[in-house]
Amino acid sequence: MSNLLMKTLDPVTLEVIGNALPAISNEMSADLQRASYNMMVYEVKDYCCALIDKQGRLISQNLGGVSHFVADLGVIIKDGMKKYGEEGFKPGDVLITNHQAVAGQHLNNIVIYTPFFFKGELVCFAMVRAHWMDVGGLSTGFGGGVRITDPWMEGLQLDQLKIYESGEVNPTLLQILKDNIRFPESSLGDMRAQIAACRLAERRLDELIAKYGHETFLQYVEAIFAKTEEKCRKIVAKIPDGVYEAESFMDDDGFNLDEPVRIHARVTVSGEEMTIDLSGCSEQRKGAINGRTLAGAMVAYKGLTAPLDPVNEGSFGALKVIIPEGNVMMAKYPAPMAKWSIILPTVIDTVLTALAPALPDQIPAAHMGNLGGSITCFGADPRTGKRFVLQSIEGGGWGGRPHEDGESASVSVCQGDVRNAPIESIELKAPVIVEERSLRMDSAGPGKNRGGCGLDVKVRNLVEVQWSLSQARRRNVPPWGLWGGKSGAISDYLLKLPHEEEWASVDVARHTVPPETQVIIRTSGGGGWGNPLERDPEKVRWDVREGLVSLKAAKEEYGVVLNADDLAIDMEQTNLLRQERNA
Repeated sequence: MSNLLMKTLDPVTLEVIGNALPAISNEMSADLQRASYNMMVYEVKDYCCALIDKQGRLISQNLGGVSHFVADLGVIIKDGMKKYGEEGFKPGDVLITNHQAVAGQHLNNIVIYTPFFFKGELVCFAMVRAHWMDVGGLSTGFGGGVRITDPWMEGLQLDQLKIYESGEVNPTLLQILKDNIRFPESSLGDMRAQIAACRLAERRLDELIAKYGHETFLQYVEAIFAKTEEKCRKIVAKIPDGVYEAESFMDDDGFNLDEPVRIHARVTVSGEEMTIDLSGCSEQRKGAINGRTLAGAMVAYKGLTAPLDPVNEGSFGALKVIIPEGNVMMAKYPAPMAKWSIILPTVIDTVLTALAPALPDQIPAAHMGNLGGSITCFGADPRTGKRFVLQSIEGGGWGGRPHEDGESASVSVCQGDVRNAPIESIELKAPVIVEERSLRMDSAGPGKNRGGCGLDVKVRNLVEVQWSLSQARRRNVPPWGLWGGKSGAISDYLLKLPHEEEWASVDVARHTVPPETQVIIRTSGGGGWGNPLERDPEKVRWDVREGLVSLKAAKEEYGVVLNADDLAIDMEQTNLLRQERNA
C-alpha cells in the first residue's frame, strides 16, 4: 500500500480495526479454553486461533498462540481453495484437516476452520489448530515417537473434509472419527469447542464489517499488513548488511544412531530485507523428525523484529525463506512427521546464533533447544474403570542474555504461552503422584550472565501405565553459550522400576510399566553468555543460597570462593583464583 493511500486513511479507524482483529482471535482462544475437554488445550494451551483471508494470508492470531503454528495456517486455506474453489464453500460449512502433505505436523494437531460470509460474499476464514490427545494409530499423547515410519502408522489422516456442510453434520464422517479414536468423548469435545470458537469469530467479524463496511474493512486490513511490514523493515535495516552463517546438530533421527542431523542457517541481510536459507540442513530422514514448515525461520524473524506486537501477514513481508523440497523441514509426503517439531527450537537458535556477530548486544545464548520435557502416560484406572491420558510440557532454561540471566523453567521459543499442567490437575486427572518439580542445580550454563535452569520432575504411577519418554536428541550438542559462556546441562528421561535401585536413561514409546514405577523428566539448562569469571561474585553467592549453583561449581566454573558455613565471599581467594584462571 502506497504512503499516499495510507495518509488518506483515518488513523483512529486503523487503530480500532487493528486492535479488533487480534481481539477476535483472543476471544476465540478464551472460548476454546473454557469449552475444551483435553488438558493439552485447557491447561497447557497447545493451540492457536486465527483469521485467514481468501488468499491464505494471516489476518490475526491470538496472543500467546503456539508460535510454530503460524507458518502452517495459510497453506491450509490455499489448499482448501484449490480443492473446493471459492464457490465450494457455503455458510455453515465446517472443515477438518490434519494431512501432512500440506502442513506437515504430527497428526494430533487437528485444524477446524469455517468460511465467513458477509451478505453472501466469502470474506475470510476462522481457524483453530489444537492438539488432540488421540487420533488413532500410535498417536496417543504426543504421537508415537521418532520410530514411526509412515503417517498410516501414526494415526487417522483427514484431508480437507467437511464435517458440517451448509450447517448439516456429516454423520458418516463423524462415525468414522468416533470409531477410530481411542478417546472420542475428549477429541470430539475438543472439536465442538473448536467449532464454537470459529462461530464466535464469525459473529464478531459480522459485527465489525457491518459497522465499517466490507470494502473499508478490506482496505484497512491491507493497511494493517503494510504498517506491520514497514515496522519490521525498519528494524532489519538496522542490522549490518552481510551474510551470516551458523550450524548445529541433532544427535540422530532415531534410526541411524551414528549419523547426526545437520542444521545450517545462512542469513543474508540486504537493506530492509532478510533471507533465511536453510538449504544446508539435512535431507529428510527415515526417523519421524521431518516436517513441512517454514516455522523455524519465521519464528526467528518475528523474535528479531517485533516479538511483542500482534502477528499478521505483514510481519513476514520482508522475509524470504529458502527450504528446498526433500529437506528435513520440507519433507515429501509420506515421510514420517510424528516428531515434526523436535528440530524447530534448534533451528531458531541456529538462526539467531548466525546473527550474533551482527547483533552482539541483542542475541542470547542457546536455550534448551527442544520442546520441553513432555509428560505422557496413559492406561486404565482400576478404581473407576475409565481410561486416562496424562500430558504436560515441562519448561527448561533459556540462554543467558547480553544484559541479564536466562529465564528458568520456561517453554521453548516455539510454544507461545504453552505452560505446564498444574500438579493438582495432573493428580486429579490421573492415578499418579508428582513427587517433585524443582529447578536443577548446576543445570544453567555458566556465564557472565548465566543460562536459565532446567527442571527435574519426578512422577510415580500408582497403576499399570504406558509411558512415552522420547529423548530430545540433543545430548551430544547441549545448549551452547556465546562470547565465552558455557553450555547448559543436557536433558534426559530416567526410569526406575519398583524393584530397582538405579535410575536408567530411557528412550521409549508406549512402554508398559507396573505400579510404583518412578520417572524423572529432566529438562536442559540454557547456555551462558559471556565469560563466567566476569560474573558478579554476589550473584554467584545468591545462586548458591538459592540452590541453583553448587559450592563446587561456584569455585570451578565462576572462580568464586565461598565460606561453606555462612556462604560469605572470600574476596582475596576469589581474586587470586580468577587471576590464575585468566592467566
